[in-house]
Order: sequence, then C-alpha cells, then structure tokens
Amino acid sequence: MEIKSVEFVKSAVSIKDCPKAYFPEIAFIGRSNVGKSSLINFICNNKKLAKVSETPGKTKTINHYIVNNKWYLVDLPGYGFAKTSKTEREKFQSMIKEYIQNRTTLKCTMVLLDSRLEFQKNDREFIQWMAENHLPFAVVLTKIDKLSSSQLKKQINYYEKEFSKMFEESPNILKTSATQKQGLNELLELIDFILNPDEQ
Repeated sequence: MEIKSVEFVKSAVSIKDCPKAYFPEIAFIGRSNVGKSSLINFICNNKKLAKVSETPGKTKTINHYIVNNKWYLVDLPGYGFAKTSKTEREKFQSMIKEYIQNRTTLKCTMVLLDSRLEFQKNDREFIQWMAENHLPFAVVLTKIDKLSSSQLKKQINYYEKEFSKMFEESPNILKTSATQKQGLNELLELIDFILNPDEQ
C-alpha cells in the first residue's frame, strides 16, 4: 500500500460525533507516551499531522484522518496516564470502549506497546478485554531503535511467551521505529490485508 493523500476530517468526543460510518477504519491506541502520534506521522509521511507532545495524554478526542480517500486512520486517546483525574480517565475509557465495540466500520485496532518495557498491567488488561469481546487487534511495538538487536529479540520472545499464556494463538506483533523509519512496509502490508482480504 502506498499512502498518497491524508487529510484530517474530524475530532469527536463520542461515537455519535464521529464521521458517518462509511469508509473502513483502522484505529491506533496505546498507553500515554508510547509514541502513537510519532508513528501516525511516520505512516502518513507528515510530521505535523498528529500532534506530538512532551506531555503524555495530549490526545483527548477520537480523531479521524481520511487516507487515499478510501479509509480512515483513527487516532484514539491514550490510556493509563496517572496524572489525569480518575473521572477523566473513566470518561476516556468509556469513550474508547464505546467506539471500539460499536463502530461498525472499524476493521482492526493497532495496540501500541513500548518495546523497551515489560508487559504493563493496563496494556495486558486492555488486550484481554479486546480478546474477550472478540474485537480484532494487532500489536505494534514502538521505539525499537532504542534497543540492540539482541535486546529486541529478547523482548519479542518475552511478549510471545506472555501472549501464549493468554491466547491459543499469538496476535500479530509488528516492530516499528518512527525515528529510524523502520517497520512501515510491514505495517502498511497488514493494513492492506485487513482492508482488502479478497485481493490477497
């Protein structure tokens, strides 16, 4: 898949405010500060598309971008940021879950994990929730440039073992670095496969 055009469409605070459910959608989500905005900008080859911030928790709405006039890339608020109030965290959680469970055109959610870290409790809980509700997802490891090849291999093995404890079949695990521009082709190939299964 080649990204030829990307345009911001709308920010929404609930599923009711989202654009009309017409185009298929691929959503991106992860813990605050996982590198989601940087990855989205890398995918779309536009450094200013999603706002990258030094302050975690910047994304607070459901943001739709139309790609190639054919599908929506959806930037979801991060989860697990402790410095937001409990009420605000619960509001974000409710908004995210409502969207993921009820958005009819959502084809897959890319769950971003920081490749340098152990499996975090809220990541594990979110992935478990996705699986229990039979919601399609893939795992995207970010910031792999921060690890040596041996460290990355160790982390991949670690996550595969953790997933084997949770599932009969391990989910897709993609390795990316927005800084070093790694993993883009594999990610776009997966998105293309999800969006166009009959053409594979």
